[in-house]
Amino acid sequence: MKKFLLRTASLFLLSVSLVVASVEAAPLPDFSELIEKASPAVVKITAVTKAKQTRQLRQMPNNQMQDIPEIFRELLEQRQIPQREHGSLGSGFIISTDGYVLTNNHVVSEADEIKVILSDEREFDAKLIGTDDRTDIALLKIDAKNLPQLSLAKNEKLKVGQWVVAIGSPFGLDYSASAGIVSAIGRNIPSDRGYVQFIQTDVAINPGNSGGPLFNMDGEVVGINSQIYTPSGGSVGLSFAIPSSVAIDVVSQLKDKGRVERGWLGVVIGSVDKDLASAYGLDKAQGAIVSEVAPKGPAEKAGVKVGDLIVKFNGQDVHSQADLPRIVGQLAPGTKVTFDVIRKGKRETLTGVLEKLKDGSGETEKPSLSNEPKTTKTDALGLTVAPAGGAEKGVQVLSVQEDSAAQRAGLQRGDVITQLDFVELDSVATYTRVVGTIPKNTAKAIRFVRSGTPTFRSITIK
Repeated sequence: MKKFLLRTASLFLLSVSLVVASVEAAPLPDFSELIEKASPAVVKITAVTKAKQTRQLRQMPNNQMQDIPEIFRELLEQRQIPQREHGSLGSGFIISTDGYVLTNNHVVSEADEIKVILSDEREFDAKLIGTDDRTDIALLKIDAKNLPQLSLAKNEKLKVGQWVVAIGSPFGLDYSASAGIVSAIGRNIPSDRGYVQFIQTDVAINPGNSGGPLFNMDGEVVGINSQIYTPSGGSVGLSFAIPSSVAIDVVSQLKDKGRVERGWLGVVIGSVDKDLASAYGLDKAQGAIVSEVAPKGPAEKAGVKVGDLIVKFNGQDVHSQADLPRIVGQLAPGTKVTFDVIRKGKRETLTGVLEKLKDGSGETEKPSLSNEPKTTKTDALGLTVAPAGGAEKGVQVLSVQEDSAAQRAGLQRGDVITQLDFVELDSVATYTRVVGTIPKNTAKAIRFVRSGTPTFRSITIK
């Protein structure tokens, strides 16, 4: 028996050593052929903003100014001061033999002159076909033919750990290549570009790489290098690329219309934590909670109500708040959609038709404190409240008791509570009645408005 165990252990150690040896012996990938083939279609981009004229006061002695007629004083008091022109450097790549070039919007935004420099040193003035700030994509056109081109992968099919390669002009160093692996897929990062789930890599990306291609090992463009996280200004291994599948749709619309049109649902949404999810009868945090519905918008027409938790939209699961704008934004105006909401603990299916997303949004009137409090006694939530004095219906918080349920939920003086445990609050009396029905140690949903911004939280009486 002892000999058998020793023999088994020896065989196990031998197999482990063979596996380790094979891993150590595995050669690293050779990128040379890929880079040689792809580099001619990568371009360097310079964007120049011309100098503007500004006015500056001309200093003159007061006694001289008094002798000049008033009608001429303004002309003499001001003079034209030229500002310096400034520019930006970036990268891009050719996507058609007749000269369409893809890059980042932030590389060419507000530029008066855009130049595209090819790998063979030819230089072209570029025409801006269209931009999309929400995805940070811009489409250019140069007057040239028979150009090398790169293909955008229709489906990235990336896995974390796969090798990827970037080519660009970091700090103006032309056609520099760098390689790394995919660190994460579907990364939502804090920015104003909620319509993109980025590809995160550890590829060395620096200023000047923006707009350049990210390749898989088959030489397909799987992403457009767009952003980096850096405390130093240089690469620290946190780079983010726009997926090629996003770029394909944007490019198609920019070619046809010079702009991108997206669907609009007409809701303001918030995030969901574990406690709030439990108030909806869920065992984990998921979905996007509706904190405001645009009047006469698509959501209102579909029957969406404040407090609904959207968990599925047009066949796609809504895992978090960040998912919904991306899913809706990928759909065209006029698209008929079906989506699931959880309302008062029950799942319902709604249908509607998306409208066109417009830039900009109106501001909600800020609540004002009521001068005549209607309650003076602190309630079970740790609040004293009064009728709301602004545009919002509900009750207004006059004071928050320390170490109370309300304080733990983050409520502050001046907040207007509009919904509690899925009940619309139309008066202090309704609020008081609902508070009286809340059991201890049970999370309940609460909606309040602060400085015009509606927010959903969970609140629990200990």
